[in-house]
Amino acid sequence: MSRERITSRKNPLIQHLRRLLTDRSAREASGEYIADGTKLLGEALRWTPDSLLTVVATPSTELGRLPPGVRLAEVPEDLMAWLSPMKSPQGALFTCRLPRQAPLALRPGTLILDGLQDPGNVGTILRTADAWDCPVVLTPGCADPYGPKTVRASMGAVFRTPPQQADHRTVAEACRAQGIPLVATALTDTAEPIDRVDLSGAAVVIGSEGRGVGAFFCDRADKSVVIPMNPRCESLNAAVAATVVLWQMSR
Repeated sequence: MSRERITSRKNPLIQHLRRLLTDRSAREASGEYIADGTKLLGEALRWTPDSLLTVVATPSTELGRLPPGVRLAEVPEDLMAWLSPMKSPQGALFTCRLPRQAPLALRPGTLILDGLQDPGNVGTILRTADAWDCPVVLTPGCADPYGPKTVRASMGAVFRTPPQQADHRTVAEACRAQGIPLVATALTDTAEPIDRVDLSGAAVVIGSEGRGVGAFFCDRADKSVVIPMNPRCESLNAAVAATVVLWQMSR
């Protein structure tokens, strides 16, 4: 496979990659997203090779076999250091085609994220959910699942089990139409300890660490659950709480 060589920061491809790194609207408009590092590239090649569009790498970086039609560009180390979001770049950046958003297909045992804005938390939750083969739905207000920080934190989960995205009302209506109990993780007067509730057939909502589950889902939930913990602890990190929930859902 031939490589084009790029040395200028002003090159149109380099400028395009910069926009993909920083601007969600640019990712959505172009229909592609960007990720960094050879490990994630290996995951993309394994799980979704047909989505791979462009690879930019330094001369010494081993890339493996790329699918036909992938654009391959070589850049010097200093340009990679300038372009990469990592303090210690792994020598490769690549773009993939955004998956097409199909109508919501909700099934029992789904995790719903409500207003989680931290990309590291969202990516970690996607990674953990993938470990238990649990589908995830993101509602408006969540971090972009295809932002570079989220993709990195997911450790390739976005390639293996792409999350769905839907608005709050669509999620609630799907639960009602399919008879799936909607459960909110919320500290309410009627909340039950999570270890006493069967969550295997439910759709469980996790809220942000600061705000918690929003009023829309709290008002429509069939049940609320709480994670028992030492009263001197105010809350758990959202990704940690999601791990507890996912474990309980898998039992």
